[in-house]
This record gives sequence, C-alpha cells and structure tokens, in this order.
Amino acid sequence: MNIKSLGFSSFFEDQLLDLLKDKKFEKCIPARVTKEHKHSYRVISENGEWLATVAGHYAYESFVQEDYPAVGDWVLVEKMDGEKRAIIHKLFKRKSQFSRKMAGQELDVQIVAANVDFVLLVMSLNEDFNIRRLERYLVAAWDSGATPVIVLTKADLCEDVERYYNEAQAIAFGVDIFVTSSYTGEGIEEISSLLKEGTTGALLGSSGAGKSTLTNALYRNDKMKVSGIREDDAKGRHTTTHRELVLLPKGGCLIDTPGMRELQLWDQSESLNSGFKDIEELAQNCRYRDCSHRSEPGCAVINAVDNGDLEYSRLQSYFKLLKELAFIERKVNTQARQAEQRKWKQISKGLKKKYK
Repeated sequence: MNIKSLGFSSFFEDQLLDLLKDKKFEKCIPARVTKEHKHSYRVISENGEWLATVAGHYAYESFVQEDYPAVGDWVLVEKMDGEKRAIIHKLFKRKSQFSRKMAGQELDVQIVAANVDFVLLVMSLNEDFNIRRLERYLVAAWDSGATPVIVLTKADLCEDVERYYNEAQAIAFGVDIFVTSSYTGEGIEEISSLLKEGTTGALLGSSGAGKSTLTNALYRNDKMKVSGIREDDAKGRHTTTHRELVLLPKGGCLIDTPGMRELQLWDQSESLNSGFKDIEELAQNCRYRDCSHRSEPGCAVINAVDNGDLEYSRLQSYFKLLKELAFIERKVNTQARQAEQRKWKQISKGLKKKYK
C-alpha cells in the first residue's frame, strides 16, 4: 500500500518530519482512520490494517470530542508486537473537516469526515429533494475547507431533471453539479474522475439519497449494502449506520456516511456568506451599512424580493440560519471559557501530584 495513494500529501509529510524529531515517536508510523467504533478505530497504513485505541497520555490531553480522531484523520500509531493492534499516540493537524453540531441538547461538535478534498452533497431527484436542506449543506461544506460538489441522483426515475437542476443551480454559486444514475451509469465517470489517486471525497446527504448505491457504482460492485425508499413519502431508509473510508479501484478514497435528515450547523457564520452570495452581493447596495434587510428604507435585498429577483423563501432561510448560528456562537463562547478553566484545573492537579 502506497501511503500517498491514501492521501498522505506534503501537508502531512511536513508534520511527520517535525513529529519524528521527538524520540518518543521513533517507533511510530502514520496511518489513516477508516472506521470509528465506540472505543476504538480501524486504521490503515503501508504495513497493514489494524484495530487501534488511543494511548493513555492522548486521552488525558484531550478535552473535547474534536480532539479525538474521526474517519479520514491521519494519526501516528505504534504497532503492538505480535498483534494486529496499534496504539494511537498523535493526531495530525487536519487540512479540512466537515462538522456539525451533535444531535440532541449537547453542545459539542461532531467531525463527520476529515481531510477530504471534495464534499459530495448527494440529493435524490424525487419528492425528497429539498432546496432548503441543500442550502444548509452548502454552508457547512464551504466551511469545511474542501470543495463542495452537488450530486443529483436517480435521474432515471425523474421525469423533469432540468427543473431540479435549475433549482440547485440557482442557490449553488460556483459549485459543480452532476446529474447521475447508478442504473444507467450517467454521470458516474465524471464523479470517478474527481476522485483520482491520493484524493478523498465524502458523500453527505439524507437517508435514501443514493449514497451507498453511488459508492457501489464507483467501486463497481456491491461493497455497500443498499435499501430502497418508502413508497408512501419517497423518504429513505437508513442503510449506512457508520462512517467508513473505502479505497476505490482508481486509487482515490471515498467516505460514506449515515444519512442526516437534519444537519445542525456548528459555528459556521463566516461561511454563511459563501452559501448566500446572492444576498450578500445585494446587501452591498443597501442604503445603510448595518441594514438588517427587514424594514429599512433603501434596502436592496427587500427590493429584490419585491421585484421577484430574489425568492422570499430563500431570504427566510437566510434569516433562520443567521439566527441559529448566532445562538451557537454565544453558547460556544461560554463553553470555550468553561473548557479552558477545566483544562487548567486538570493541569494544576497534575502538577500538585508531581511535586507533592
């Protein structure tokens, strides 16, 4: 296994050179996380694939979920003699990460996929097509550091592909859109050409959008189990239950993820501008610099809605995401202060024990 074909680029090579200057890592080698279990990971390296757990010192120095490895991460591991197991000693700095707020009331970030080059936003061409959901995915994708790509699946089952394509194009500025059908093969080669050797893509979308079927088409077999959609509402059944990185025949890597009916954003206010470039550009012509686009005179955004140049529903979606991100930002700032306090309290305890 050539480590570069797994995506180990110069970004990680430079980090490795610095890490290996420390003698405590002299028996370690780089490996990539392909699966994440409850208390362990599956990693792959040039020397093989092993089950791995984090070292004690690693866990001690980790304070939030984001500090732990996720699928797609590069880690420094030490192989256990005579066993197919390894210990994770260090997490490489990520070059990109697609994240979301963890489900439920807990305020913490969940890394969905790390170190990806392309975020493939998958949406099926049926009643489950939801332009507002796609807006959310685009905001998170722009924030990830990877290149967003929209993949519209099940073209063979759709009678009006152009309508859906135009809807997606109207809100996805500067984003490539591919129409695909795993049944006819339409668009599969174009997606495959993106995922060349050393490149990683991540499939993201709701249940039943066709992510696992697309993975099979790219892999050219039935590697991933697939399920049909419910006939009564065209919504999908959960097929993929865990995130997994697979190696494609042409040398690229692909991360398949469980379906996400609701993507809760996480501290991505800066990327809201990229997802709503049309509104941001209109806002440049507002009379007042701090215009809220609600009732101010001379508001270019409101004028665009009145003239039919901007859909009111898109503006409402913008307001909704803006409010959601402002709430998260306030909570995150408070949580960050509390985490910093816990961190130094733990360090202080360690020093007292050491010099007691």
